[in-house]
Amino acid sequence: MRDAAAPRELRPALNFPAALLLKAQGPALGMKAAIFDVDGVLTDGRLFISAEGETLKVFHALDGHGLKLLKHGGIEPIVITGRDSPAVRRRLADLGLAHAAFGVQDKLAAAESVLAKLGAGWDEVAAIGDDWPDLPLLLRAGFTAAPANAHAEVKANVDHVSTLMGGAGAAREFCDLLLVAAGRYAALLQAERRTLDGTP
Repeated sequence: MRDAAAPRELRPALNFPAALLLKAQGPALGMKAAIFDVDGVLTDGRLFISAEGETLKVFHALDGHGLKLLKHGGIEPIVITGRDSPAVRRRLADLGLAHAAFGVQDKLAAAESVLAKLGAGWDEVAAIGDDWPDLPLLLRAGFTAAPANAHAEVKANVDHVSTLMGGAGAAREFCDLLLVAAGRYAALLQAERRTLDGTP
């Protein structure tokens, strides 16, 4: 009989096609970094602008936790966005993300600058985007994805189209996929059996 005080074993429920996982592994059984757009990927793409001109954005907790898990799993999250706002900066700071470029017109130049600092080549990088400004990154990265509500030209040029929408779990699915492909997902899931005080 199982000890009622002992937590049950957690078995991963996610299942991705083998060919997709192989593509997402990159050249060394796991990508070094993953690039995320904000509007349309980490949000649903809508912009709420108040009378004072403040832009409000809505983020999903699942996506945020996915970004933290990705970092814990050894894959560095990078955020590159064409807009800048206090809301985005606050969200990324809350998540503890160190690599971000805000308000950039040339996403490719911004990405190459960050990747040079990380010592990562394009074949070691995954990227997720939803619109034309993301295409320069998506056409170079080793593995690419788009949310279900991305523009048609983007969906036609990525390795994986999520079943989920931007701002509603697509980024989390992307994170989970990369972690499964790298063989790190199950260990991160098992770590969740512990309570906040570290009790097994």
